[in-house]
Amino acid sequence: QVQLVESGGGLVQPGGSLRLSCAASGSISSIYAMGWYRQAPGNQRELVAEITNGGGSNYADSVKGRFTISRDNAKNTVYLQMFSLKPEDTAVYYCKVRAFVAVGGTTNYWGQGTPVTVSS
Repeated sequence: QVQLVESGGGLVQPGGSLRLSCAASGSISSIYAMGWYRQAPGNQRELVAEITNGGGSNYADSVKGRFTISRDNAKNTVYLQMFSLKPEDTAVYYCKVRAFVAVGGTTNYWGQGTPVTVSS
């Protein structure tokens, strides 16, 4: 199976920056899309950004120009660099990886979530 370990969340003031990381490990044959989602209290989980194994990326309108997603295929790691953070960015951020494993085929895997709080 696949394990995802997220890091980088925390408390930051409005206008500040954070960088999230998510490292995948396990019996991985191939990793396809990698992405970040977030869920604020009382809200549904929503897509923040995703990146394909070819490097193409897609962002939620609310974060365009402020967040950048990237990946290091050699390390099976995806990053989310967040700038100009706003209080409305406060949420638990989840990493999602679509991977092929020898036993089980292609499946979406989720991290445990890392909280981001933007507050003065």
